[in-house]
Amino acid sequence: MSLRLGDTAPNFTAQTSLGVIDFYDYAGDSWVVLFSHPADYTPVCTTELGATAALKEEFVKRNVKVLALSVDGLVKHEGWIQDINETQGVEIDFPLIADENKEISNAYGMIHPNASDTLTVRSLFIISPDKKVKLMITYPASTGRNFQEVLRVIDSLQLTAKYSVATPADWKEGEDVVVANSIKTEDIDAKFPKGYRIVKPYLRFTPQPDK
Repeated sequence: MSLRLGDTAPNFTAQTSLGVIDFYDYAGDSWVVLFSHPADYTPVCTTELGATAALKEEFVKRNVKVLALSVDGLVKHEGWIQDINETQGVEIDFPLIADENKEISNAYGMIHPNASDTLTVRSLFIISPDKKVKLMITYPASTGRNFQEVLRVIDSLQLTAKYSVATPADWKEGEDVVVANSIKTEDIDAKFPKGYRIVKPYLRFTPQPDK
């Protein structure tokens, strides 16, 4: 059965470009972005890994660790990482998993047979410190991921994990958020002292509470 939101992310031990890791040990008490690539030396993946490395400080300040995966082996990984660093002007310092036997890819449902029965699609998982799957995004091999959207989703997930709010369409850090329906209108002042506005009884906004 494929993973669903709220499921516990499977643990695994893997060979990576930075040595053998145990996923749970690597994650520790951090959030994790785990994402797959169809194969090494592919042009779109090269730009994606470069974009991820360039956002290192953004991930660090959000307490997020990054972990990438490809079904190719370590020798290929090493050469490809050199190419990424050279062409994208970055330094890859996060692990790139060599999943040659596809055990991890299959455990996470990264192989979609109607797209390819041998290569992973562009799967991305955001996993919380309690090892729960909080978000899954899947792109076809032909379309590169939007990592600004990944950061936006992380901001939303971390905010809504702490407060009884949700984030509306196209929300960005610092903008108003939606008060959860579980909060009665008469209780909003006590929980959100910055104030609120009612558009409809079920649609109530308040300033981002941690700003």
